[in-house]
Amino acid sequence: MGLFEKVFRPKENKTGQKASSHGLKFFGIGKGKHDSVFSSSYGDIYQNLLVRAAIDARARQVSKLKVEMQGTAKIALKNKLSSGPNQWQTWSQFLYRLSTILDLHNTAFVVPVFDEYLRITGYYPVLPDKCEIVEYKNKLYLRYKFSFGETAAVELDECAILTKYQYRSDFFGEKSHALDDTLKLINLQHKGVESAVDNTTNYKFYASLDNFAIGDDLKNERKEFTELNLKKDEDANGLLLFPNTYRDIHQIKAENYSLDAGEIEAIDKNVFEYFGVNEAILTNAADATALDAFFNGFIEPFAIQLSEAMTRAVYTERERQGGKNKVVVHANRLQYMSTNEKIQLATQLGDRGVLTVNEQRELFNYETIEGGDVAAIRGEYKNISELKEEEKEEDTKEEKEENTEVTEEIEEKENTEVTEEIKEKEEKEDTKAIQN
Repeated sequence: MGLFEKVFRPKENKTGQKASSHGLKFFGIGKGKHDSVFSSSYGDIYQNLLVRAAIDARARQVSKLKVEMQGTAKIALKNKLSSGPNQWQTWSQFLYRLSTILDLHNTAFVVPVFDEYLRITGYYPVLPDKCEIVEYKNKLYLRYKFSFGETAAVELDECAILTKYQYRSDFFGEKSHALDDTLKLINLQHKGVESAVDNTTNYKFYASLDNFAIGDDLKNERKEFTELNLKKDEDANGLLLFPNTYRDIHQIKAENYSLDAGEIEAIDKNVFEYFGVNEAILTNAADATALDAFFNGFIEPFAIQLSEAMTRAVYTERERQGGKNKVVVHANRLQYMSTNEKIQLATQLGDRGVLTVNEQRELFNYETIEGGDVAAIRGEYKNISELKEEEKEEDTKEEKEENTEVTEEIEEKENTEVTEEIKEKEEKEDTKAIQN
């Protein structure tokens, strides 16, 4: 069984027979084709070097995101997705490909993967050649057609759709025709360079010939000159000889137009602005400020859209009520800091007990250690739990001392009162004895 059959398993009907999507009758929706049809025919822009570099830079940052299911519903699926989205990809690969597809086509699809019992075991990002929104028995489906000829249909509620530049279609994003003019200029520049290189290896000239009045004679003369002078010959030594029948000889020099530095910078800027990157992002030279801006402008919106789309695909409407069952896509924003800034942060917050040992290790992509989920403070670098115990013991000790002092005061007061009573009694007895 191939990948296609594992991802798009046909569901069984009430008779127990598996119903293929080929046999279903679908009804289109929407007023126009652009409302319900997606086509991936506009993928040639990935062949452009600058465009590919921009898309790759975005996808590499997206691949750092973390995906997890939260809540008490679908525990079995939650356990499966904790190790990966499906049996063929890691979460990093899944996110990289999903981001790439979205940037290229402004629409990306995530479909469920079923086992032999039609239970969802994972999710997979697909790139269909064509996708239609169709209706069957009052349910909406996504019908996919792939370049290798296969067709499949999945319920819309079970799929996640991510879009960019969504305008005319109710479901899909616009094509990247806004880049057409910029890409044409880039292609013309490349062709100009190729043409200039080719012209350096060619020698062209024009001259006047005497005593030639018939066209065939000129043709034969040109052919003979080419064979004698322009074909490869070890004895020629690069020397070009003209007979004395040639006069007014002039070389034809092709003048190739090339874009100047300002024009090239403007073209690059168009691509950068379209994809929301800059040269520092592409070359991994961005500082913490630039990375933070990149996070806020692209990574975080991508994470939010994927979280919401996957939540709707994974959980039913009833399971989503209350907001506890959801798919969360998040990133550790501290990962986008420079190494020196990470060290400074770990020193400042770690010494004050704000970050645990494992949280500090996570900043540098180190594995967690056993017993590392504790925080320490500057000074004796004791665990906070130990400090709390010490504070509790100290409070108990102070309370005991206070109780002891109170007890002693009470006992002293009682002893004083008893002494005074005895003394007063003795004085009364002495007075009585004197009187007698």
